[in-house]
Amino acid sequence: MPNFPGLRNPLANWPLNLDTTTTWAATMLTSGLTNTPLTKTLLIYTIASAIALSIFDIKYLVVIHVSPHFWPYGQFWRALAWQVGFANSTEALFAAMLVYHLRVVERAWGKRKMATFLLTTLPYTTLLPPLILALVLRPLSFNTLNYLPSGPTASIFALLAQYHATIPYTFRYRVGTTSRSADGEAEGSGSDQPGSKPLTPSLSLLLSDKSTTYIVASQLALSQFPAMLLPSAVGWIVGVAWRAELLPGLSSVSSGFRVPAWVVGEQERRSGPTGSGAERERYEDLRRRMEGEVATASGLEGSGQAQRRGTGEDSGLVDRLRGAW
Repeated sequence: MPNFPGLRNPLANWPLNLDTTTTWAATMLTSGLTNTPLTKTLLIYTIASAIALSIFDIKYLVVIHVSPHFWPYGQFWRALAWQVGFANSTEALFAAMLVYHLRVVERAWGKRKMATFLLTTLPYTTLLPPLILALVLRPLSFNTLNYLPSGPTASIFALLAQYHATIPYTFRYRVGTTSRSADGEAEGSGSDQPGSKPLTPSLSLLLSDKSTTYIVASQLALSQFPAMLLPSAVGWIVGVAWRAELLPGLSSVSSGFRVPAWVVGEQERRSGPTGSGAERERYEDLRRRMEGEVATASGLEGSGQAQRRGTGEDSGLVDRLRGAW
């Protein structure tokens, strides 16, 4: 592949063989929802829940107005139900687009880690926004901020934080505008004339292939300004805190809670202190395959060097200079 300026290969420094790298890249860059069952379920749920709320005319049950819903009516169950679905079709559309963009997180993590993340962060993304609104923002704003829109915005933005930290960009590009000075315009109208001066850049933006995802996310966060900013910000902070293992009640990823394998259609792999026979056999087979690939690569390199040495004294000298001997 030609080396284009500004194009960065995220797999360049990975210690993987060519077949593994090619398979991983093809899997990550596959269009559609291939190998992403949880993302597909979340996408369908985002759209179906918005349609159901509209058909059954129960949108008023999922939104939160601190006054009068929390007090004096005491409808605190709304703090658990506000993430059921979006009451606005525009928000549902942009949320579905954002979920589709985040499908690569599940491909990088796998189903089990994805399900574990969504489940362990759900209490924080559900309870923190209404509590912060009722106990902090509303008193500080002198009862001006009183509304919390419905929808799983906080959970989606928590997943967006993982997308930002985990998935590298594939390419970057620059968008800029140019301007001509007044002297250049007076000397000539065309750029091919001898008296014209070169164009000078006046504004430049450096973007990447991930920029479209952030544009969709910003549209969702600003859809009901400023009410939607609260769940968006809380979701992002929860996602960053989960990645840094700062959330109270959660252990580290290696020793903490994980969704059972049967929930996501996988088989539990258990091994004792010494490991089971099947587990040892699996690792032995993997070791033999890796040794075979290394031997094959070494043989190909050795035969290539022998051919180069057999071309004559000139090629041997070149090989010595290149460090082949």
